[in-house]
Amino acid sequence: MVTAVIGAKTYAVSLESGGHRLMADEPVAMGGDNQGPTPESFVKMALASCTAITLRMYAQRKGWALRGVMVQVDTIKEGNRTIFNRHVQVEGDLAEDQRERLLQIARSCPVHKLLTQPIDIQTTLS
Repeated sequence: MVTAVIGAKTYAVSLESGGHRLMADEPVAMGGDNQGPTPESFVKMALASCTAITLRMYAQRKGWALRGVMVQVDTIKEGNRTIFNRHVQVEGDLAEDQRERLLQIARSCPVHKLLTQPIDIQTTLS
């Protein structure tokens, strides 16, 4: 579970998940204090970090010589559609077929699956 708490004065949001505390906010230009990434940035960070972790886990399980992974995620808005552009850079002594397999595995990270399947958000108010 994730908990978000906001006060009455600014857009800064305190977030807690599994004992970890983070801040989300809006940039100054949007009326925030820029105390943390925007909520949209957190979604991009979730996809990027999940991709990197998934590739690391897969390569370790296979015993591949993957030294590092860098994942960059940005979005483009086209009407009411959002396109996630994900660029994955891998370092290591990897054969071409291993690199291709890592690209396939990137598409199966849990956050990728979450974002590409139908989503329903149920909200209650108390």
